[in-house]
Amino acid sequence: MHEDQTIKIRLKDPHEALSLFGPQDGFLRIIEERTDAKIVSRGEEVAISGSPEELEVLGHLFRVLLTLIRRGVTLTERDVVYAQRLAREGLADEILELYGEKIGVTQKGKPIRVKTLGQRHYVSAIQKSDIVFGIGPAGTGKTFLAVVLAVTALKEHRVKRIVLTRPAVEAGESLGFLPGDLQEKVDPYLRPLYDSLYTMLGVEQVNKLMERGMIEVAPLAYMRGRTLEDSFVILDEAQNTTNEQMKMFLTRLGFGSKMVVTGDVTQVDLPKGKESGLKVAEQVLQRIKDIPFVYLTQSDVVRHTLVQKVIDAYEQAE
Repeated sequence: MHEDQTIKIRLKDPHEALSLFGPQDGFLRIIEERTDAKIVSRGEEVAISGSPEELEVLGHLFRVLLTLIRRGVTLTERDVVYAQRLAREGLADEILELYGEKIGVTQKGKPIRVKTLGQRHYVSAIQKSDIVFGIGPAGTGKTFLAVVLAVTALKEHRVKRIVLTRPAVEAGESLGFLPGDLQEKVDPYLRPLYDSLYTMLGVEQVNKLMERGMIEVAPLAYMRGRTLEDSFVILDEAQNTTNEQMKMFLTRLGFGSKMVVTGDVTQVDLPKGKESGLKVAEQVLQRIKDIPFVYLTQSDVVRHTLVQKVIDAYEQAE
């Protein structure tokens, strides 16, 4: 048995302590829950006692978190949990790189950065390839990051328009029974795509660009018979396409265009006996090296830590 040892980390001022420990010491509690070491904070000093292995992990973690704070990053609960997970794998320094790269700016001027290594891999695949599949559970940022990159490409005149589409299968609801004309029926169901656009551009700008035909949000059926050139095209909820629809969609790719296909193969809402076009595409297209398949996992979920716990609990129950 190793003797417990103690290391001390000095902080510059009370403000730094507040940023590191979180509101009501919330971040400190999160770190303590996930370690056997004992952490004591006194004013501007943190004392950590534990085994040499734990001290190495926690020393690394605190150094990385402090570096981020000193660079002006406001930490969230999610950042702390993810940094601690990476510190266990000796990868905490990777977080510093993640926060160095800005992939877009919201309408309010807030920089958007990737939050996980999986997300960074996904973004770089989209930047390099003309067709990319992003597969993984809800909350991993598959669609949002694709929209961020699409808006950035439009602003930088690398594409002339953005096309966002989803297959019209909704979990347990037939569109026929919703009130209103087609536009009104389609809109609530395409809502998540609009929300991402509004975050990036604001409602007015989105409406203006839609009127000019520079942004199109439409059900997948509208893509038939078209060739999409100089466009950034995103197919969302692709697990609910049939094999025919997926083939139809992928063959719309025109010159100067990019396509991103996102979906979660565990959430197929197709009628019994219909095979998911996303699952078939995984098998058929794996051999084409120019079409990367990026798999995001639970560790890329960037929602509230409670949501993460809910997802894990359901997975264990199943």
